[in-house]
Amino acid sequence: MCQGTRMSQMRQTGTRLPPLFAARPAPVQLIAGLIVPAVFGAVCGVLLGVSAGAYWALQGLGLLGGLAAGLEHRDAAEGVDRGLLGGLVFGSFILLAHAIAGTDAKVDLGDAPGMLVVFTGFFGALLGAAGGALRARAERKAVVRERLSALG
Repeated sequence: MCQGTRMSQMRQTGTRLPPLFAARPAPVQLIAGLIVPAVFGAVCGVLLGVSAGAYWALQGLGLLGGLAAGLEHRDAAEGVDRGLLGGLVFGSFILLAHAIAGTDAKVDLGDAPGMLVVFTGFFGALLGAAGGALRARAERKAVVRERLSALG
C-alpha cells in the first residue's frame, strides 16, 4: 500500500500514527535514531550526579520515548531493532556524560555500572517492539473499519 493511500486511510478512520521511520529523510533518521537518544542520555548522565528524582523522572520520560519510537515502525520486528539501538546509545551516553561530569551518582548503579547499557538496550528493544506491535494493531483495525464501512 503506498504511503498516500495509508495516510488517507488513517484520516478517514481517525487513526493517528506518526510517519514511518523508513519514509523519513536520512538526516531525520540520523537525528531521531542516534542524536536524540545520545543527547537525552547525556542529560540523564549529568542529572545522575545532581538529583535522583530528576534522573528517575527522565527515565520515565525515556520509557515513553522508546514506545513512541517503536510506533514509527510497521511491526514489532522492525521496532525491536530501533529500540535496541536507541537503548544502547542512550545507556552509553548516560555513563559517558556522568564520567565527564565527574560527580558522585545519586542513584546506585551497583558494582558493574556498565550493565546499565545492557539494561537500557534490553528495555529499549522491548519498548520498540511494543510500539511497533501497537502500530500494526492500529493499522489492522483501521483496515477492518474501512472495509466494514465500505460494506455499508
